Amino acid sequence: MDQLKKSKSLKPKRKISLVVSDLSSSGSGRWGGAVRPFLLYKALQKLDYEVEVIGFVPHEQRQDSPPPEIPIVTIPAYNYPKFIISVNNLIKHIQGNIIYASKLKPTSFGVALIQKFKTRCPVLLDIDDWELSWYGGDDWTYRPSFKQFARDILKPEGALRNPNHPVYLRLTEGLVSQADVITTHTHFMQERFGGVYLPQGKDTTVFDPSQYNPETSRTRYNLSNYRVIMFPGAPRPYKGVEDVLLALDQLNESDLRLVIVGGSPYDDYDHQLMEKWGHWIIKLPRLPVSAMPEVVAAAHIVVVPQRDTPAAKAQFPLKLTDAMAMGKPILSTRVGDIPEILGDTGYLVDASSPEQIADKIRWIFQNYQDANERGKKARQRCIECYSIDKMADILSEVINKL
Repeated sequence: MDQLKKSKSLKPKRKISLVVSDLSSSGSGRWGGAVRPFLLYKALQKLDYEVEVIGFVPHEQRQDSPPPEIPIVTIPAYNYPKFIISVNNLIKHIQGNIIYASKLKPTSFGVALIQKFKTRCPVLLDIDDWELSWYGGDDWTYRPSFKQFARDILKPEGALRNPNHPVYLRLTEGLVSQADVITTHTHFMQERFGGVYLPQGKDTTVFDPSQYNPETSRTRYNLSNYRVIMFPGAPRPYKGVEDVLLALDQLNESDLRLVIVGGSPYDDYDHQLMEKWGHWIIKLPRLPVSAMPEVVAAAHIVVVPQRDTPAAKAQFPLKLTDAMAMGKPILSTRVGDIPEILGDTGYLVDASSPEQIADKIRWIFQNYQDANERGKKARQRCIECYSIDKMADILSEVINKL
């Protein structure tokens, strides 16, 4: 037995390469496209693995400085046919004897499978979104005419030159069984693709309400004159922000404001919201992740009003654990995993129900001491179920079985 322990202790430390589809800042907020991989990195670090983060950035995009605590390697990504060169360049930088691919995309899982074919290294796949849901899901089809197909292939801006075109996403979905282990963060995705449930974790030592004074935070962000209902993310139609604004129309109380943090990097949707409901909205600029605990501290209520769509069901809203860790009253909808995540520590209404949202906002402010007590329970639930430590515990079991 002693000899066995000794032999295990002499085994070389395993290195894990986290391969990320997009390490640019084009996601929801700075480094939004890499939030989940960065959480995985922190969890793996707790397990004392050597971890490297490698991924693509669009070749034309100016790159932000990465979080100082997370060393990353970025590879310029071109469209086909030059994308083949991008793939070769990324593979040259992979040093790990385990690959952990983030997202079911050709630009991450596809690259990981090429390396697996070359070296026989195990590949883990983390699926944090149903990529085809953005194109209609199972109903999406590609049936071009011959001329359209030729244009999509041959023109410099042809659709099929995009390495993550839905055609390639669907093909990559067909290869999911080639992963040695799958992890995912919602039961919707687990039912679709299988694998191990690995919820989003939160660094509850950073998101710690005892380190922030809400009044000070409201003063800093010019919110002192308002009762702050906060949506700390990028608005998109399925996220239900319009339902909150319709609720504010019904309440019609002059000191209420919906504070949106960062705005949408995808399109002009937030501008459309401003045009119609600008009198209720305060927009804060895009802020680094390190500033989010102080921003969330300024909220009286955090809203996560997801609508009942496949895109919403496939996601684990990070805004929930932001608010839970900060001990805030949370108002959300009965969509996907949200009721399970919150348990009895938040307030739930039906999806797409502005009237219910208005009634619950009114009730929370009328019973604000009770709402704050529920927020404290939310923080405790976050520590127990949705922390980086919880992610590390699950990953430890997963990797030890490889």
